[in-house]
Amino acid sequence: MSSAGSTVLSRGARAARPPRDRRTVRALRLWALLIAASFATGAILHALGVLTIDHLPPLHGHFRVPPLALLPAAAFGGAAVLFLPALAERLGFGRTLLVSYGCALAWTMLLAISADGPAAPLTHPQEYPAVLPVVGDDPLGWLASFTRRLPEYPTHVRGHPPLPVLVLWSLAALGLSGPLWAALLVIATGCSATVAIALTVRELGGERAARRALPYLALTPASVWIATSMDAFFAGVGAWGVALLVLGGRGGRGGRGGYGRIVRRACWGAGAGVSLGALPYLSYGLVPYLLIPVVVAVAARVPRETVLAALAGAAAVTAAFAAAGFLWPAGVLATHAEWAADPGAARPYLYFLFANLGVLALLTGPATAVGLARPGPGGTRAAVAAALVAVLALDVSGVTRGEVERIWVPYALWVGLAASLAPGRRWPAAQVVTGLLLQGLVISPW
Repeated sequence: MSSAGSTVLSRGARAARPPRDRRTVRALRLWALLIAASFATGAILHALGVLTIDHLPPLHGHFRVPPLALLPAAAFGGAAVLFLPALAERLGFGRTLLVSYGCALAWTMLLAISADGPAAPLTHPQEYPAVLPVVGDDPLGWLASFTRRLPEYPTHVRGHPPLPVLVLWSLAALGLSGPLWAALLVIATGCSATVAIALTVRELGGERAARRALPYLALTPASVWIATSMDAFFAGVGAWGVALLVLGGRGGRGGRGGYGRIVRRACWGAGAGVSLGALPYLSYGLVPYLLIPVVVAVAARVPRETVLAALAGAAAVTAAFAAAGFLWPAGVLATHAEWAADPGAARPYLYFLFANLGVLALLTGPATAVGLARPGPGGTRAAVAAALVAVLALDVSGVTRGEVERIWVPYALWVGLAASLAPGRRWPAAQVVTGLLLQGLVISPW
């Protein structure tokens, strides 16, 4: 072939590639620029004394040299990148869910072990377990006085509704007391979001879409803060609430008799309603999260019986807390007063308005940035869009100024679904490398 012909073919090949390559390159550049700008501006503000409580802004942590203890996590991450995507394609769907959940657990635990262990964050005196002695043997009495006595409690308790403490109290009442059991509950529940979100994706975009999403859900960089922040527990509860809602429609199809179908749909819906109704009592910052199940229910065409049962389940949670003496609006006002007096409220709003999004970029990884620039199944896209809108609402409100590496974990898992839309097979490796860098370079209190 002549050199002129080769040149024409070469130019034609380059002309055929750019639309896809340019989107990927632009997405990665924007991802990297957002993160770099967040850290560069944060370093300047910290040096000027504007940011005093964050030593590695926009992250609430410190820089460190990666420890050798990170090697087992790196080895497992490499093996998972090689084998998990192939297993997700070949195994039966039920086995794929189990394998992916096991992978998520192992990856998260190995990351935690490379630091001080999974239980260490929950031993901090400002964490939820510190208030358990005050609860004692009278959780209802403690709940009724929660708002009035809020200024007496540790930082994390003052910043949240009472349900996280009651969850840990219930665990201790079952004989599983101590920070290790609490950490295991948090990690197991947080990692189970992998399964719950995959089940939701199957209803929205089909089994193939769910299989493709599973490796990204299991190996998300957000795993660094799934081990161990209580927000990971919130993520699991929320994800299962959404999953039960869409499964309510599926569980009713093909049944015999109208009455049995309605009962099944109502049971699924009630479970979803209790889970989703519990979210505002786990964290005030999870109210925007409720946009996700609303959008998903519309996209999945969840039956009316399931929706009504979900509303009843959520109402039952609210009624139970009110009957026990805790009124949610009063809790919001009391917590806002505590937040306004906390040093965190003095963090600069404009900086964290964009720096929080830089942290979200780290939580979700480069594959998510690439996936957001590409088309995908409408239902899955709707769920991602709902999570992004919810996050932006929190960001603009100014109530989440920093520490979103843990606070936004429930949202990051849904936004991270976009990673499965990234073309090619190299992106799980990019996600694992991002997680390893975060765990290796940052000392976080969670």
